[in-house]
Amino acid sequence: MNVSIHPSWKEQLNTEFNQPYFQVLANFVKKEYQNHTCYPKGKDIFAAFDHSAFWETKVVVIGQDPYHGPNQANGLCFSVKDGIPHPPSLVNIFKEIKVDVAKPYPKSGNLEPWAEQGVLLLNATLTVRAHQAGSHQNKGWETFTDAVIRKLSGNREGLIFLLWGGFAKKKAALIDTGKHHILTSGHPSPLSANKGYWFGNRHFSKTNALLQQMGKESIVW
Repeated sequence: MNVSIHPSWKEQLNTEFNQPYFQVLANFVKKEYQNHTCYPKGKDIFAAFDHSAFWETKVVVIGQDPYHGPNQANGLCFSVKDGIPHPPSLVNIFKEIKVDVAKPYPKSGNLEPWAEQGVLLLNATLTVRAHQAGSHQNKGWETFTDAVIRKLSGNREGLIFLLWGGFAKKKAALIDTGKHHILTSGHPSPLSANKGYWFGNRHFSKTNALLQQMGKESIVW
């Protein structure tokens, strides 16, 4: 697996890349990509780290798995490539943004503009086999991405973690709440959102209010 990520992340994560578990994970992913259709494309596996440098990251959104349909996943959680129909969770994210910060519903579901502003869009598992949700879970990715969260928590201050749904909320145990902000809500998936656990969380305006209090630039959602 060709690990090409921003130098600031490479510096933070070099020890992880050299761990035995990561070598096993890399071999697993390499074989999966050789023998099956997997997503995202190999060059996009670490896209979240390419777009949001370690020292520039301001906000962290934690997802679970990449999208497993054709041409959807682009290496950023909840994001899809330009021109791809928006998955239901992303639709609900955009609906909340429209109400929360009065921004029109966008044509593109590509969240790269968020990432370029310092929003780390991190899936816990960075790869998946086509049409098989969760197929690359428990292979080592979670160990790696937990290490990412610990590095951010330990070596940065004043980050805002957005934890949506039960899976993401468990990651709060890795975060130093004395140094960072955590906002939690239900997951934006229809199952959760339609029960009233997502809409109205106002996480996007709350995030910008916290950034402003810290003297940082707001995110253009």
